[in-house]
Order: sequence, then C-alpha cells, then structure tokens
Amino acid sequence: MSNHYETLGVARDASPEEIKKAYRKMARKLHPDINPSPEAAEEFKRVSHAHDVLSDPEKRRIYDQTGNENGQAQGGFGGGGFGGFGGFSDIFETFFSQQPQGPASRTRQGQDALINVRIDLKDAVFGTNKPITVDTAVVCDVCGGDGCEPGTHPETCETCKGQGYMQRQVQSILGTVVQPVECPSCKGFGTVIKHPCQECYGEGRVRERKPLTVKIPAGVNSGARIRLSGEGEAGTAGGPNGDLYVELRINPDPTFMREGDDLHARVGISMAAAALGTTISLDTFDGVQKLDIKAGAQSGDVLTLKELGVQHLRKNGRGDLHVHIEVRTPTDLSREEKALLEKFAELRQEDLQQSETISEKQGFFSRIKDRFDK
Repeated sequence: MSNHYETLGVARDASPEEIKKAYRKMARKLHPDINPSPEAAEEFKRVSHAHDVLSDPEKRRIYDQTGNENGQAQGGFGGGGFGGFGGFSDIFETFFSQQPQGPASRTRQGQDALINVRIDLKDAVFGTNKPITVDTAVVCDVCGGDGCEPGTHPETCETCKGQGYMQRQVQSILGTVVQPVECPSCKGFGTVIKHPCQECYGEGRVRERKPLTVKIPAGVNSGARIRLSGEGEAGTAGGPNGDLYVELRINPDPTFMREGDDLHARVGISMAAAALGTTISLDTFDGVQKLDIKAGAQSGDVLTLKELGVQHLRKNGRGDLHVHIEVRTPTDLSREEKALLEKFAELRQEDLQQSETISEKQGFFSRIKDRFDK
C-alpha cells in the first residue's frame, strides 16, 4: 500500500488546508476530463483515495496509528475507496457528471389516471358491471404513435450527429473542464421530426372520450379503488399505457342505510296497528318481504331479516337487514276520534295527566335514528 502522505506530497504533520491544497493541485493535472490517459486515471484514483483518508480526522487518526484505514479496502479502492471513481469528494461532484449513455428515447409510458364513479347502494350490495366514459390520451390513428406524418420518419440530428448531447467547456477552480449538455436542436433525443403528424402534432397520441366497463365486486365501500391495468393515458411515441384507477362513491339510498355489511331501514306504523299487530310489506333489494308486527309493538323494536344485507367482500355470505319500527301518533284527530280515545283511556283506567319516568339510554337504534335524521 502506498503512503498517502507521499502520494499527496505533504508532510505527516500537514494541516487540513495543506492537504486540500495539494489535492486540488494534483487533481487539476490528473482528472480524467483533463488528462484521459490510463496512467493518469490510475494515479488520480490513488490521489483521491489518499485525500479521502487524510481529510477525515477519524480516518487519518486510525491511519497514523495502524498504517491502514482499519478495514478500509486497499485493493481496487472498494468500500470507502474510489473504485470506478465512485467516491469523489464533493468538489468533483459539483463540477463533473457521468458521460451520457446516448440519446434519450422519445418513448415514454403514459401517466396513470384517477376518476371518481358514483354507484347506487344496490350495486354495492350485489356488484355490477358499470359502463363509464373517460377522457384520456389514446394512440394517434394517423401516425400509429410515432408522431411523424405517414411516409416520413425521425431524422438524425445534424447538430449533435445523433448523440443527443454536446460538449461544452466551462471554467472552474480546476481550470477549463468539459461537460456534456443536452443538444438544443433535438432536446437530447438524437433525432428530429421534420414532418410532425398533423393530427397529433408529433405527440403520437390524441385526446379522446373512450368507453369502458368497470367490474365492481359485491361488498365494496365508498373510497374503494379499482385498478384497470393499461387503461390509463397512452404513452408518447408509442409508449405503453398507464393504468386507470376508479375510485367509488356510493349514492345515499332513500330507504336503506349501510353500517358495515348490515343494512338498516325504518318503517312507520299506526298506533292502532302497533296495538293490534299487523303484517306489512317492505320492498327490499331482494324483492318484497312480509314483516309480521306483533301486537303491542313499540317504537324502537327491531325486526332482523337474515342474509338480506350486503355481500361480504372477501368471504361468502351476506350481512343482515334490520328493520326499525316507529309508531306514529296521530296529530290531526277529529272530534269523534278524540272522544273514542278518551273512552279508550277510561276503559283502561289511564290517568292522562300522569307520566312515567323512563331511564333514557342512547341505544343502538337511537344512534341509527340520529344518522337517518341527519
């Protein structure tokens, strides 16, 4: 292993400023952009590695004590070294960049897209195939996506000779160095389209309203996203399409409210029907269902219809339908109806001016009722 102090040409007690100054002086002579010879490249590796060790106080302390960097790679400058110029100091990262690998491709993948789609609650219960229309970028039919007028093709850029970049000399603290810059004529593509397609103006794609069908699984909730692979925007110059994401929003239903995979509904019955009992019909998503109301029904009573709720999303079966009873008290009694109710109260020996205190607890139905009322 070479002596790092000798490599930089400084004494062992050299100050950090002396080490930095010596490094800069040698780098101006040996950097590959200034001196492309293989010998200079190897010498520059050693100089850079020596500077990396001696400019770091901890690495320098270990080196002075042991003669090595305590496990730092010594062959090929791996690890904390500079194999392949992988660890230049910040000063060189500022002034030098890697040589471009060639002209850029015009082909670009299209962007992903996100749209909102509204569905009815019944569609969420059973699932459906929803037709939609999206405004998106599609491949141009005239040029087939290459952006050129039919019968023409991209031509090699005369400015950069197809490289996509040019060399520019700039002044730095290291002197005159050469940096690659994007060709202003072809924008880095290496080719120019002299006869762009008149339909898409050289983009290779146009805007269009495209019909699609989205398969919506049973059991989805508002906010769920469905990915349609390859249905996003077409890429430029024939690039692949992006993806389309469909975000679902479920419309409020006039009859049913969803909670998890259960459905809830409120039905009102008359005071007489509640007292005497009755059978009512309820139009559900599964058709008309008959509900037997027992005599003496009270507001807040709940009848549960099993397996008439929402389909479970990731397992078999469905939630339940809960029907909440609400007894309606008449407010527009005729004189005859009023007399009959007073006779009814007399027969039951009820004191119309006496009340009974009931402990009020906000139960499940009260919470459901509050949600409906909102």
